[in-house]
Amino acid sequence: MPAPPHPARPRPASLTELFVAFTLLALQGFGGVVAIVQRELVERRQWLTQEEFVEDWAVAQVMPGPNVVNLSMMIGGRYFGLPGAMAALAGMLLLPLVIVLLLALLHGRLGDHPGVAGAFRGMAAVSAGMFAAAGLKMATALQRHPLPPAWCAALGALAFVLVALLRLPLVWVLLGVGGLGVVLCYRRLKP
Repeated sequence: MPAPPHPARPRPASLTELFVAFTLLALQGFGGVVAIVQRELVERRQWLTQEEFVEDWAVAQVMPGPNVVNLSMMIGGRYFGLPGAMAALAGMLLLPLVIVLLLALLHGRLGDHPGVAGAFRGMAAVSAGMFAAAGLKMATALQRHPLPPAWCAALGALAFVLVALLRLPLVWVLLGVGGLGVVLCYRRLKP
């Protein structure tokens, strides 16, 4: 069983606690869950520091698959190895899968109702607001980043323009802009 990076900090006591924690996280998230995950893992449970969360979230975004699922497996693996990664993965997927299947059946019967369409539009607006709030919270970790905040903002803006406006494939933007970010950080950290 791998040791956590900071043994004095709180950590999940068992695989069951890990499973329940990620099940509760999965049940709270509609659309974007980054704000909920950040609040739960950093502020409430304190399993990660803000800097660790930002670093792990960045890795989870680059890996194939859903970001929060990748993050859950990374955290589970950090504390309990492969059994922890599988417990966290099961927590993220098991009950939400059942709920989504039931909702799909319900949507098939009520999907054309105007109230259902309005509810979905409302949930999308809330998700966008939560995502923006999480981004602002995570930006505080950039204060200790080797690159100046203006450079980070420029890289973020460049990535946004390339993906959202010019519609370049995300993989090429990640390789290009991400690679540029790695080179710039390396040059700033080089002794």
